[in-house]
Amino acid sequence: MRRALGIAAAALVATAALTGCGGGSGQAAGTPAAPATPPATAPAAGATDSSQLNAMEQKVDAAESAAAAADSDAAQNN
Repeated sequence: MRRALGIAAAALVATAALTGCGGGSGQAAGTPAAPATPPATAPAAGATDSSQLNAMEQKVDAAESAAAAADSDAAQNN
C-alpha cells in the first residue's frame, strides 16, 4: 500500500513538473487568455530553451529521487 502511495506521489510530482505546475493565470475557466506580448528585450531562444531544459531535468531528477525513497521506505516497512 505504501509503495503504491509513493509511486502515485512521484507520478503526481512528475506530472506537475512536466505541465509547468498548473495554470495560475487568475482567469475564470473557459475564458480565453489574452495573447502574450513578448518583452522588448527577449532572451535568445537557445538560452531560454537551455534554462527550461535544465529546470525540467532537475524536476524529473527530484521526482525520480522521491520515487526511489518511497520504494526504499516501502521495502523497509514490509
